[in-house]
Amino acid sequence: MQWTKTSFPGVRYREHPERKHGIKPDRYFAIRYQAAGKRREEGLGWGSEGWTAQKAAVVLAELKKAHVTGEGPKTLQAKRDLEKAREETAAREKAILEAEAITFGAIFEGVYLEAARQNKKPNSVQTENGLFTKWIAPVIANLPLKDVSPFHLERIKKAIADGGLSARTASYALCVVRQVFNFARDRDMTACVSPTCKVKSPKTDNRRLRFLTHDEADRLLEHVAKRSPELYAISLVSLHCGLRAGEIFNLMWSDVDFDRETLTLRDTKNGRTRIAYMTGPVRELIADRDKGGPGEAVFPGRGGVRRSYVSNAFERAVKDLGFNDEITDARQKVVFHTLRHTFASWLVEQGTDLYSVKELMGHRTLSMTERYSHLAPESLRRAVKGLEAGIKAKTGETKVVTMDGTSKRRKSS
Repeated sequence: MQWTKTSFPGVRYREHPERKHGIKPDRYFAIRYQAAGKRREEGLGWGSEGWTAQKAAVVLAELKKAHVTGEGPKTLQAKRDLEKAREETAAREKAILEAEAITFGAIFEGVYLEAARQNKKPNSVQTENGLFTKWIAPVIANLPLKDVSPFHLERIKKAIADGGLSARTASYALCVVRQVFNFARDRDMTACVSPTCKVKSPKTDNRRLRFLTHDEADRLLEHVAKRSPELYAISLVSLHCGLRAGEIFNLMWSDVDFDRETLTLRDTKNGRTRIAYMTGPVRELIADRDKGGPGEAVFPGRGGVRRSYVSNAFERAVKDLGFNDEITDARQKVVFHTLRHTFASWLVEQGTDLYSVKELMGHRTLSMTERYSHLAPESLRRAVKGLEAGIKAKTGETKVVTMDGTSKRRKSS
């Protein structure tokens, strides 16, 4: 195929030997020009693709102008790269605009909820879905992410408060909104920052304050035992070892060590594995059970499946005993978790240091354990007396400063 010059300087073409464009052979256009002291030739395309000698001449003129002015692409390849970059940028911007047009509800009920089911515990997914359906959806489900504002989140907070729910519920709802925004940003579905950063989360204190006396605990266990021996066993383990219900349900026979009198707790709430220590009654109770294989649960549900909740027989026992009569503050009500709280409270009352209680409870930080510190006045008094005894043992006497500023030494007895 021979090249043929056109009437436009620097533009030429060659014809395809077989393919036609209209009644004439299809022509392939190219340009020739000088760049940086070198002669360059670059192909443009076929006439069937829309190229003509005139269009080729326009492109050539733009490249020559760029060499003179220093502005714009100076080669056809640079021009193509620039156009490609512009197209990619436009495509990204279009994708972001299209994604931001997707409503909050569509994202939550679609990709977010699907990912949550794969990565979160069923109870967490159920709680988040309930918060969305009851409180979040009526306000922002039909809004695109870019249109969700702090004003809308304040409406959600107010609706929850007006509904008589706790500040903790409002905080959790805001947390769900924030997680959906972060989920969308991490997957390049939006460039919007969560408006929760501009909304003050309600202060919450849902820490349970109620714990049982020894007499109350005995009465409760006795009442529970009459209703369900299995529930009694689970309750005793929680009260004597400080275990959460889920930790008891997850306990396998391979986690029980009768020689060391320990229980290994795996996949706990804070993600750590910890050791719990059996009291004599707990050790005897577990030893009397029908032992299963290493991978079988110590306290299985019906049919051998894993338990997922505490029997409502516990709640009925509490009601029969009247522990929650005339109590409106949820933190003061007796629930199954009260047994774990009682375990920690009894430890502190008996003078156990808070760090040991923290480790036994599996708390992430000591501040979580400090709620029990008010129960230890005697242990604090003993600590000061111990300090005083140490001073006396070192010096043999105690220096006392009187009200008039004079001092005297008092020999230790």
